[in-house]
Amino acid sequence: MGSQVKAASRIDALQLEGAFSVLQKARALEAQGKHIIHLEIGEPDFDTPANVIEAGKKALDDGWTHYGPTMGYEDFRNAIAAHISATRGVSIDASEVCVVPGGKPMIFFPILALVEAGDEVILPNPSFPTYASAVRFAGATPISIPLVEANDFSFDMQRLRDSITPRTKLLILNSPANPTGGVIPPEDIREIARLAVEHDFYVFSDEIYSRMYFDDAPRSVLSEPGMKERTILLDGFSKTYAMTGWRLGYGVMPAWLVDAMQKLLVNAVSCTASMVQRAGLEALRGDQAPVDAMMAEFRERRSLFVGLLNDIPGVKCRIPNGAFYAFPNITGTGMRSEELADRLLNEAGVAALAGTAFGEYGEGYLRFSYANSRENLAEAASRMKKLCMG
Repeated sequence: MGSQVKAASRIDALQLEGAFSVLQKARALEAQGKHIIHLEIGEPDFDTPANVIEAGKKALDDGWTHYGPTMGYEDFRNAIAAHISATRGVSIDASEVCVVPGGKPMIFFPILALVEAGDEVILPNPSFPTYASAVRFAGATPISIPLVEANDFSFDMQRLRDSITPRTKLLILNSPANPTGGVIPPEDIREIARLAVEHDFYVFSDEIYSRMYFDDAPRSVLSEPGMKERTILLDGFSKTYAMTGWRLGYGVMPAWLVDAMQKLLVNAVSCTASMVQRAGLEALRGDQAPVDAMMAEFRERRSLFVGLLNDIPGVKCRIPNGAFYAFPNITGTGMRSEELADRLLNEAGVAALAGTAFGEYGEGYLRFSYANSRENLAEAASRMKKLCMG
């Protein structure tokens, strides 16, 4: 009987996340004594700000160790609502906010609550693989729209228009984006909002990198007229405040979706850790200087690393406008994405991700996280140059 036992077929809709798979391989090589430069994981290499850590410690001392409300504490939801109202220019109430343990529940649960078999969900490609996993798991069909390098990895807008059908239920946005670092131009955001209203579909806007930009602040589709009623926004603390291990995110959504989210959350996670929410409250209301300092350093690393990548034969890299990723075009090397990523890891000791880890339109690219020291970034580029020059 044991040989016949297998997971339910719905599990086949899910895929693993490439960054963690490569991390596992890299650590196995390190265990063998090989020196690896880690540029695969999308995690700031900065510590959580000291004031946020102290708030978390105080919360433990003060007894914030019990169950909390499923949707989050009221004062924390009020602070989030005030932050979104101020930064997106739309009046948000705490009743339209839910707090979640990390960003991924805020991807899965709204999709599960909204789409059904027969629905179509348009999503960028390459993009964070959890989007397509969640869509398939919900029984809907993902429709991929290629991101265009020549347009700083924004949508092919005509392809987007042509992909809308009567079955289109949801469009997923991510700006600034993983893996490309691209930011959707304001004029494209306005057109996307117009299309959503005209064709009556909803928009899921993943804005987890909302504070991580280098030029003009990204425009949120939530800010566009008529979009509050049809936008689900994801943001959180992992990237901006270097709080990946704290697992703290939130969503803003139309009131009619809140009840469905509450049912999913109470059945899946009960609530988000109480002491973590106290730390998050301090992150929002406290000193923002650590965020500014981190972004200033990322700006320097971006300039250094992109310049070094562009000095490698066969490699071309646009300057990313947001997040902390470089997404170079490596077609000139004559190698495919997975081949070069594998050789970088095994021969050069540089852990990166093949662009295909984020979808088929990622072929011809690699993703590097430049959340590492300038010294390590320079060494990684040197190793890659030596490999590519044979």
